[in-house]
Amino acid sequence: MDARPDLTDRSAVEGDEPEVLEAGGAAEPARPDHAARRGGPRRRSLGARAGVHAVLIGYCFLALGPAVLVVANSFKRRQDIFDSPFTPPTPGTWDTSGYRTVFEEASFLTYFRNSLVVTLLSVAGVVAVSALAAHALSEYRFRGRGLLRFYLLAGIMVPTRLGTVGLVELFSGMRMMNTLWALILVYIAMGIPLGVFILSQFFEHVPTELKQAARVDGAGELRVFGIALPLVRGGLGAVAVFTMLPVFNDLWFPLILAPDESTRTVPLGAQQFLGQYETNWNAMLAALSLAIVPVLVLYVLFSRQFLRGLTEGALK
Repeated sequence: MDARPDLTDRSAVEGDEPEVLEAGGAAEPARPDHAARRGGPRRRSLGARAGVHAVLIGYCFLALGPAVLVVANSFKRRQDIFDSPFTPPTPGTWDTSGYRTVFEEASFLTYFRNSLVVTLLSVAGVVAVSALAAHALSEYRFRGRGLLRFYLLAGIMVPTRLGTVGLVELFSGMRMMNTLWALILVYIAMGIPLGVFILSQFFEHVPTELKQAARVDGAGELRVFGIALPLVRGGLGAVAVFTMLPVFNDLWFPLILAPDESTRTVPLGAQQFLGQYETNWNAMLAALSLAIVPVLVLYVLFSRQFLRGLTEGALK
């Protein structure tokens, strides 16, 4: 007797789904309901994304809250600033005396011009010097290369303010006190270590074949640098933003190196409304509100390259 199992009744033995006959007579196994299976993960995915967006929106309100309060209170009367600081200005509390004080009693246009000149020239200097140095460190192998990298890293870790006394002596001897060039040179020196550190990672990922092909065609080293530069523009934007914000908001070095009326920057100019016995809060808040505008404009100009630099830096 044949002891082999009957394969015709396999579905009954193994518990499989019964075959379904179509109109043409061909047998086709029943398909599981994939939509029901996908419903659970899809709902969980939507819930996770909603939670992430809720956290980001909450952080956005937390970050923008102080700036919104400063701008809103700059258009209110002094008493209303203290009585209801969290309410927006109304026709009964509207007051623009702070802005009139800023433009009539202080040289705020001069402060803005000084801040923009210092910021733009400092950013340009940091980007130019950092790009050249980063290209050299990533392209050439020479003795002392690792030591030079460590020296630049030390420049990131050691605060420049520790050398304030030496800087005052240096610029006094060079007759550069109370000049914008003193601030520009200090800010360029402050931004180079971080700029070289960021851009080195970008230059190292520029295809070597592209640079070698340029050299074979007779291109000089500066030409090779010019070919590689557009490929790292994301890193250039990131360095520009990282340099711009501390320079524009700095108070320490303008107070030490350029406290004169003609060389004051916006943060230092706003300090004149803070007194030992009385503070003009309307003018102070108006000055801070006006100081936000150039930062927003510069950030909008560099934001695309900044975000691109962060994304590329995360993937490298």
